[in-house]
Formats: sequence, C-alpha cells, structure tokens
Amino acid sequence: MITEKLIPDTLQIREEGDILWIGLSRPDKRNAFNDALILGIETVFENIPSHIRCAIIYGIGKHFSAGLDLSELKERDAVQGVFHSRMWHRVLEKVQYGPVPVVAVLHGAVVGGGLELAAACHIRVADKSTFYALPEGQRGIFVGGGAAVRLPKLIGMARMTDMMLTGRVYHAEEGEKIGMAQYLVEEGQGKEKGKEIAQKIASNAGMTNYALTHVLPRIVDSGQSEGLLLESMMAAIAQSAPEAKQRLKDFLEGRAKKVGE
Repeated sequence: MITEKLIPDTLQIREEGDILWIGLSRPDKRNAFNDALILGIETVFENIPSHIRCAIIYGIGKHFSAGLDLSELKERDAVQGVFHSRMWHRVLEKVQYGPVPVVAVLHGAVVGGGLELAAACHIRVADKSTFYALPEGQRGIFVGGGAAVRLPKLIGMARMTDMMLTGRVYHAEEGEKIGMAQYLVEEGQGKEKGKEIAQKIASNAGMTNYALTHVLPRIVDSGQSEGLLLESMMAAIAQSAPEAKQRLKDFLEGRAKKVGE
C-alpha cells in the first residue's frame, strides 16, 4: 500500500477503481523536479497496490514538467554527478519496468527531465498545448535521466541531436508525427483520453501487459536470434495462462468482440 506520509506534498495520488492517478504538483515551478519529487515517484512505484492495473502520470497546473529545477542544482564533482544521474535512472527504471503499464498525459512544457519521465512511460497522450525540448545542450550540460537511451528509440538519434545542438522545440502536432506521443487531442482533453486508454489497458490479461512492458523492450534491445527466442518463450507462457485460454474460448464461441466492432 502507498503510505501517504512517505509521499511528498508535490505529488497527488488517488485511486479510481483499478487505475492509479499520479499528479506532479509543483505548479508554481512548472512542475520542475527536485530530488524529493523524483524520489517520491520511486516510492509510489515501489508500493503500487496489487489491485491497480494501470497508472496515469499527469501535471497539475499549466505544464506537465519543465524538467530539473535548476534553482536547486547543486555543484557536484564528477562522482557525485554520476550518482545523481544514476538515481534518476533507478527511479525511471521503476516507472518503465514497474508492476503496471503507465500512461503519461502531457500538456504545456514537456522539457528536459519532464521529457525523460514521459519517455519512460508506455503510452503518451498529448494535448495541443504540448511542446517538447531538451535545453541541456544550450546550458552547457548533458541529459542524465535516461533521455540518451530512451528518446532516440522514439524519435531517432538525429532528431535528438538536433534538439540538443540547436535548442529546437517541437510543438504538439509535429511532436506527435515524429513519435513523441501516440495520441494527440484537443487542449484540455488529455486526462479524459488518458483514462479511456488506461481502462482499455486495465482490461487486458495481466501476462500480456507484462510481456509488452517488460519483455518487448528487451526483445527490441537484443539480437535477432535472441529476440526471436524470447518471443517464442513469451508466446508460450502467455497462451498457457488460464485467463488467455478463457478469452480464446469466449472469442471462438462468439462471446467476444471481433476486431473493428
């Protein structure tokens, strides 16, 4: 269970059936991250109740997140800098490879560390106020929260390089076209769409969701022979689950919707 006293007041957590809503709540700072906020996200993902089937991360106020709170950026030597970056890696690994799929609902600024958090989620819904940027390149620093690994897989290395070399900003429509988000909705409709998607995800077989969030990324990162073997093993495990057998039976006996219905 999530113990509220362990969660910083910069996170708002609520359950809605089998969906967990996680709100970034530093609106006066454009939801910029300090260490307490990022560690609070870790605490949440370490303690998601067993009945939760999907999580939604969203920003409270005018923005999803403007990234790292530079006003709290401490002078660190190289070793301390590595440890701080690795802390972010540890937390976002728990988002990407946590117990449930995660939907990010994006609006306003999705910048720096905010984009790194969004990239760690499995589905991204953006409204038309959304814009994306990696200003680290213009500030003499480099990304440290996983963007160098996750973002090129979404948009390609050349586009990420361009963003950091030139400070290029992608707005909502162009961002959706290049892969920043899978869904684009009208301004203010992101949470509604995010909930709709989360409900669909929550209705899936648990093993299928696990395969897509834990195994598929590792297949993509592996060589062809290893990837095909992983696929075969996951397919065999998934289809042997009692829930999968019942769903197939329901389909064959006409109790399940066909594709497109």
